[in-house]
Amino acid sequence: MTLFTLQQYWWLLVSVLGAALVFLLFVQGGQSLLYSIGKSELERTMLVNSLGRKWEFTFSTLVTFGGALFASFPLFYSTSFGGAYWLWMLILSTFIIQAVSYEYRNKPNNVLGKKTFEWFLFLNGFIGTVSLGVAVATMFTGGNFMHNEMNFTSWTNSYHGLEAFTNPINLALGLAVFFLSRTLAILYFLNTVKDTNIQLQSRKHLLINAPLFLVFFLAFMFAIWLGDGYAYNSITGEVFTEPNKYFFNMIESPVVGILFLLGVLFVLLGLFRGIFYFTKCNDRAIWPVGIGAFLAVLSLFLNLGYNNTVFYPSLVDMQCGLTIRTASSSQFTLTVMSYVSLLLPFVAAYIIFAWRAINKKKIDKDEMESETHLY
Repeated sequence: MTLFTLQQYWWLLVSVLGAALVFLLFVQGGQSLLYSIGKSELERTMLVNSLGRKWEFTFSTLVTFGGALFASFPLFYSTSFGGAYWLWMLILSTFIIQAVSYEYRNKPNNVLGKKTFEWFLFLNGFIGTVSLGVAVATMFTGGNFMHNEMNFTSWTNSYHGLEAFTNPINLALGLAVFFLSRTLAILYFLNTVKDTNIQLQSRKHLLINAPLFLVFFLAFMFAIWLGDGYAYNSITGEVFTEPNKYFFNMIESPVVGILFLLGVLFVLLGLFRGIFYFTKCNDRAIWPVGIGAFLAVLSLFLNLGYNNTVFYPSLVDMQCGLTIRTASSSQFTLTVMSYVSLLLPFVAAYIIFAWRAINKKKIDKDEMESETHLY
């Protein structure tokens, strides 16, 4: 493979992992709904254990996504994590308290009490999802960084990433990810928990969270479609702004546009089934919505990396914007990692096998009262 082919290949892999991560954020969404759907301690225990059997999937996917992105495009790592470190530390700290909460929530002689760790889970569900959405949105809207001739990165303000929360476009995607994670969590509860009260509360909150997700997601999409995007000349490398760049990317790269349309259709189909055919399809709607979310997010990442697009613009010096050509590892490194990536189908098969084994039986009150190991 040529270097450019390897760069495109690794951007595709990173995009797949990012899309999978967004789907798996239903764990965080469920954590933010513990007190909204679970009205008793036993009901909350059922919800926590339903999520507890999947939280490691999300955590490991986050680590793999970050590792693959930073290994294949190390200049992005040094720029984003090295410059916007307060934003990334905020994200990582909420995931650390999540891991601690699942392990210690139900421990004997827990001096902090169950509610403390349940609120830690809520913080991860809210702050973690919104912050991740904001961080991804900066790949469209840009960051306050610049490089010298040795690629040494400097950040031009003292907020180091926290200023991203002041951009309405970034917040729109952050809130869209938050409400999408809650919507997926509700559908996941219907798929894995057998309890009448939880089902009734889930329907109530599905009617609230699904429309809010659509509002914020559409606001973000129209904002980036109607605004200027960042492109570069494939020969000279010169970066420049282009009107409606992210919209025309979906037309000029038909596969990206088709993936996005399919994703939207799957999401709408799943929500239609989940809302209007609640009693018949309430335990299966997560799959069309999940597949749709995966495809839509995949198309957004591909939109950023392909068709001569700058995937991390600089708001200080436009020519410092990062592209898959300028931010990638060497050809040797990408080649070696490509051989390792051939193991990914086996990892995916194991995840599917484990998922099916865990979800063979729906969680109910009897199991929670007789189970010896509870989260």
